[in-house]
Amino acid sequence: MLGDVKNWNASASLRGFYDDNYSVGANSNGSARKGSFGIEVAPTITATIPLTQTQIGFLYSYGLQWYQQRDEFNVNPYDQSHTVNVWVDHAFSERWDLKVSDNFNSGQEPGFDAANARRLNGNNISNSGHLTLHTDVTPTFSSELVYANNFYQYSDQSTYAAQLNRIQNSPQLNLQWHLAPETMAFVGYQFQIENYTDNAVIGQYGPGGIHNYYSDSRDNINHYGYVGLQHNFLPNLVGSGRVGVQYHETINDPLKNTSDLSPYADLSLIYTYRPGCNVEVGFTETRNATDVVSVNTLNNSLTQDQLSSTLYASINHHITQKLLVSVIGKWMDSTFNGGQYDGQDQTDYSLGLNANYAFTRHFSAEAGYNYDNVSAPAGTSQAYERNRFYLGISVAY
Repeated sequence: MLGDVKNWNASASLRGFYDDNYSVGANSNGSARKGSFGIEVAPTITATIPLTQTQIGFLYSYGLQWYQQRDEFNVNPYDQSHTVNVWVDHAFSERWDLKVSDNFNSGQEPGFDAANARRLNGNNISNSGHLTLHTDVTPTFSSELVYANNFYQYSDQSTYAAQLNRIQNSPQLNLQWHLAPETMAFVGYQFQIENYTDNAVIGQYGPGGIHNYYSDSRDNINHYGYVGLQHNFLPNLVGSGRVGVQYHETINDPLKNTSDLSPYADLSLIYTYRPGCNVEVGFTETRNATDVVSVNTLNNSLTQDQLSSTLYASINHHITQKLLVSVIGKWMDSTFNGGQYDGQDQTDYSLGLNANYAFTRHFSAEAGYNYDNVSAPAGTSQAYERNRFYLGISVAY
């Protein structure tokens, strides 16, 4: 606390919910679908420390879910999650500044890793660290040097450990031209190496005997080259985008390493039509890891990854000063590269609805609905449908 400035905030939410497929059971296996009522408690604390040239921030959020059905069947009824964010922003001078951030997640629900759509027991963790050095070389030219590290580790009790435990290291350089106060153009390059860290057998191939594919048979290197633009079309309409190519190489396939070129894009547009009300739309195109692992019996190739196209949109609208309604939707189409399902598509749809009524600045109530639907090739056991309803209250200080 510096002077009269409050540098920390605490909040907590209490929800009752119904989840008709909390086990994320496949559509092809009706007995795997399990529904339950439950209760969720989620406290959060944030703090910032502003210094002369530095700001330090911290966030911790804890989630506890209790499932009635699991309790009735004498199965551990509790899920727990932890989120920790830490960031440091430091200005060395008017021309140089450094941003360091780290995000840690632990839990059982899908979401912390885009490659996984299943609820999994155990302490499954991800950690994402970023370091960005920004330099204003001249009034119209600047640079950004970025390093990112992503780490994923699934519980040893899950086959996902063999399929998805991995580390990504990624340096990146952006050169930026400030063409006008509202316009910045840039060109960039990103290198990424992805290493799968579990030493487990994930497939077998022939001929000439039986040979094993291991987790690290999916190790790969990526090169991204792109151009981009950020532009304020209006004071309340902001667009940004980068488009380019991604050159992908497998580096540890015991049968045959491969390489190919694919498109890369990241586009977004945000329109704030009145205070507290906005619309956002976006599109991404990139390769990503997948939890589907198979071997093609015709050419013995292994599933390496997916090429995914994602379209998303959201709207936040104040019906009244106290009533906020939010809608978010996402469509993702992913094509498998290699393996039994080479060239086939998996499609994901999701929709989220939320209404929040603020009785006071410290107390609010909410109701919401989330829908998820995945369609996938027969045999992958990936296709599922899930509906979640919730009603709750929140307090903040």
